[in-house]
Amino acid sequence: MEKILLLGASSTIAADMARLYRKQGKKLFLVGRNPQKIEALSNELGSSILGTANIDFNNFEEVPEFINNIIQTMRSIDLVIIAHGDLGNQLKSEKSFVHAKDIFYTNCLSVISLLIPIANFIEKQGFGQIAVIGSVAGERGRPRNYTYGAAKGSIQIYLQGLRSRLWKKGIGVHYIKLGPVDTPMTTHHEKNFSFTSSALAARKIIEAIEKNKKEAYVP
Repeated sequence: MEKILLLGASSTIAADMARLYRKQGKKLFLVGRNPQKIEALSNELGSSILGTANIDFNNFEEVPEFINNIIQTMRSIDLVIIAHGDLGNQLKSEKSFVHAKDIFYTNCLSVISLLIPIANFIEKQGFGQIAVIGSVAGERGRPRNYTYGAAKGSIQIYLQGLRSRLWKKGIGVHYIKLGPVDTPMTTHHEKNFSFTSSALAARKIIEAIEKNKKEAYVP
């Protein structure tokens, strides 16, 4: 029985991934910021659910105990997926340090706060995989989203170091560079041919993890 910890499960793409993993017979522990969405997804997936929990990922001081409690429940974890994020408002971040900080908190620091206890557990466990869903925005600074892109780029570098640390133990660390996807997070973005569906993105992410790709562009 393969057990998956899905963090950010209230996001559209993560929910679609959970549905695909259920079809594969995997067991899931769902974590998200939106209790209503997590409960609805849990009810939909039924017996494939090991448990659920809710947290504001930016409450860093709560994370170590929170993750430890999940570990105690799951006992072993085969795959951890970190899927949460928020675009923020680029123009607002150019005028407000507080908003720029919030973008970094959500897209960078909250991810690191999760990775520290998770990586230590997976390393001690001696097996498993860690995957983080990021963005192609971290590849290059663009006027429309460079604050968000800088946060995502920081995570990419962090994961490169974590991957080097864990590879000798056979632990995979994957970074997904997500392109434009039609989700609620991109509602206000003008859509073009480069956008893909959440369902297709979810399938491509799972394929990249299964193929043990260190870094993968999706779609």
